[in-house]
Amino acid sequence: MKRWAIFAAMPALLASFGTVAQPDETPWKFSVMPYLWLPSVDGKISYGPPPPGGGSANVNIDTATILDNLDFAFMINGEARKGRWLIGTDVIYLNFGHVDSSVRSATFDFGPRGRIDVGAGLDTGTQSKLKGWLWTTVGGYAAVQDPRWNLDVLGGFRLLSLDATTNWQLAAGLTVTDPFSGRTAVFPRQGSAQKSDSVWAGIVGAKGRAKLGGSDWFVNYYADVGGWSNLLTWQGVLGVGYAYKWGDVILDYRYLYYNQSGQDKLVDWVSFGGFALGVNFRF
Repeated sequence: MKRWAIFAAMPALLASFGTVAQPDETPWKFSVMPYLWLPSVDGKISYGPPPPGGGSANVNIDTATILDNLDFAFMINGEARKGRWLIGTDVIYLNFGHVDSSVRSATFDFGPRGRIDVGAGLDTGTQSKLKGWLWTTVGGYAAVQDPRWNLDVLGGFRLLSLDATTNWQLAAGLTVTDPFSGRTAVFPRQGSAQKSDSVWAGIVGAKGRAKLGGSDWFVNYYADVGGWSNLLTWQGVLGVGYAYKWGDVILDYRYLYYNQSGQDKLVDWVSFGGFALGVNFRF
């Protein structure tokens, strides 16, 4: 009797297994947003380590006139969603052909005596070139899904890959003598330096939007913070957009900040800030 009961129950068991084994019918949803971001750049970069018998430049950078300095830019954002889960990426390429700069100091290395920084004096025409990539990739979960507003929590990484070249001109060169060893090091009045660096950072953050009343207008927001070892980075975005059936048009302000400690890094600190206009296509 027990065997017959088992055989009789098998169709129901197989049907239940078939129900469990059915694939998730939640469809994937995608969005792609090309956009234009025109950030001003402010910061300090260093071209260490100092060469033997010479000094390395520590440079202030400042792009006050963005369009005059920006040679080329490429920006795109993409996202894929399935249910409450998402994965997104953001890629930015910026090429600043001529950036107003100044040599604030030169670093000299006297071996066991350590390094010293000496003020560079009057700068008479220093220029820098900056180009690089910013790549952010995150995974996330929709913590709030409401018709009026939503909130996604995020975790991932960001890469800053930067190439910098500086041609400096000073009113006078620098000559420094170590009083203990008698060694002399020289930083010339004119010269150039080039350096590249790639900085990885793990990040956590949140993003979302909130509708303005019953209209198709909405407020767009994003924030993240992260770092790695001797690095701190954070980013904030706030803007406004209008939703269409096919996608969105978004105008926001984005600010991105990096800060590093330690010797021989290219970026002491750097910030990018400015307005961005994007068209987000949903499918």
